[in-house]
Amino acid sequence: MLQNLEILAREAKSWPFEQARNLLAHVLKKRLGESERAEARALIDAGKADEALAKFEALRRPVVLETGYGPSGLPHMGTFGEVARTTMVRNAFRALTGDHWRTRLIAFSDDMDGLRKVPEGVPNPEMLREDLHLSLTRVRDPFGTHDSFGAHNNARLRAFLDGFGFDYEFMSSTETYKSGVFDATLLTLLERFDAVMAIMLPTLGEERRATYSPFLPVSPITGHVLQVPTLERNVEKGTIVFDDPAGGRTELPVTGGHVKLQWKPDWAMRWVALDVDYEMSGKDLIESVRESGKICRALGGTPPEGFNYELFLDIEGKKISKSKGNGLTMDEWLRYGTPESLSWYMFQSPKSAKSLHFNVIPRAIDDYLAFIESYKTQEPAKRIDNAVWSIHAGEPPTHTSPVSFALLLNLVGVANASTKDQLWAYFAKYLPEATPENEPLLDQLMDRALNYYEDFVKPSKSYRLPDDKEKAALLDLAERLKALPADTTDGELIQNEVYAVGKAHEFEPLRAWFGALYEVLLGASQGPRFGSFAAIYGLPQTIALIEAGARGELAQA
Repeated sequence: MLQNLEILAREAKSWPFEQARNLLAHVLKKRLGESERAEARALIDAGKADEALAKFEALRRPVVLETGYGPSGLPHMGTFGEVARTTMVRNAFRALTGDHWRTRLIAFSDDMDGLRKVPEGVPNPEMLREDLHLSLTRVRDPFGTHDSFGAHNNARLRAFLDGFGFDYEFMSSTETYKSGVFDATLLTLLERFDAVMAIMLPTLGEERRATYSPFLPVSPITGHVLQVPTLERNVEKGTIVFDDPAGGRTELPVTGGHVKLQWKPDWAMRWVALDVDYEMSGKDLIESVRESGKICRALGGTPPEGFNYELFLDIEGKKISKSKGNGLTMDEWLRYGTPESLSWYMFQSPKSAKSLHFNVIPRAIDDYLAFIESYKTQEPAKRIDNAVWSIHAGEPPTHTSPVSFALLLNLVGVANASTKDQLWAYFAKYLPEATPENEPLLDQLMDRALNYYEDFVKPSKSYRLPDDKEKAALLDLAERLKALPADTTDGELIQNEVYAVGKAHEFEPLRAWFGALYEVLLGASQGPRFGSFAAIYGLPQTIALIEAGARGELAQA
């Protein structure tokens, strides 16, 4: 079975498996010579990754995947997307190598950066203003709950990632700099200072070039992270000399947390020091990845494998900006959608720009549910490329929700429901065995449907009057439904009658008939499978709704 999974992973077409194969090729090339690489690859392709690991000591180091986080603000949609997508690649890599290879996912927090500006929407901004230029782990916590602003945001990041069940190792920039983890690589950078400067200076403007240094010393007097030129460097002593505005000419070691690197050299230094094999980033960082890769090579390392994903757009097709607030926050998505629906959305076409707005949530929920249903009957080669395989690491749930989110939204509107108890009452006949305990996802979706309907659907409801042909068809449908048992919960039986009426009244195409049902009865251009909706809402109530729509009462309300 395991070997079969490895074979499927080699042939899978979805992007996490393409990335996993690229990562495997990268690691083999990085760690082995050409002849060893060919032998190791042959073993892995034969489903014998364990033998390759046993034979080649260089392969026994874990494969390291990294994601970065800037804790000057709270975790956001981009944070989730990067960790979720990297986790999908990690899961695909495990399948590709028979899960013999040890992997690590590092969530790295750049909490040693200086606070350059006061973020919006944070309490006690005056206190933060007083702490400008201090490392984030030395800036006082405006929320009053942690030792520093950085510690507060790191705690939020970890709670955020833990809440989604991600498997990761947290690393703090402050702790890794101070503990000496980076010391050896920092000393290498000091030795190769000129090579790093030769890479960086052509990328900077004239004014910035005059003062640029890859080293940002931390003032021993003020604690400020200083952007000042390096006046002297002593490779043997491992120190730099700079002009501290608070204390004049100062010499500090580059080790032990006395300096922080500028972010591009810092990124490259981390790749070397942590032996990072994979890191993805947004399309806006393509040039930065290239420059950091050059610095990584100058330090004697190998830049990691990875790819650049497209950025999200708002409803008007404009780039999302945190400062403009024209996108969705995590809390907003989770008010209206499930975590799994967000993972599904992140899986889809990461190299294509997509709208990230409230209007994508209902479709994302129902598409996720549909992919779960498809997975149940797919052959293995199709299953592994199904998004839910990557979302759930090959073990998607066997049961989700018995009804769609679209149906729930319409049920909320037609029933004028404001509580879950009202919605559950409609399911008492349709699904008599269902409870919030044994249908937890349905219960969650009810919460989201109530929220979404109240905030977005209700304000935009627009019923219309039926034309003469539609009116005759609606009255015909009402009469046909009256001939059915009043207590029927057979959605398929009801749906057959809906089809029959559409054909009898010669709607061409037939979807025009369903469009009329949605627009006249539900006040929307689209809707759920009408038979299922009627079965849950109740046949007598549905008949009354149809007759009211035929009389034009809904449009006049």
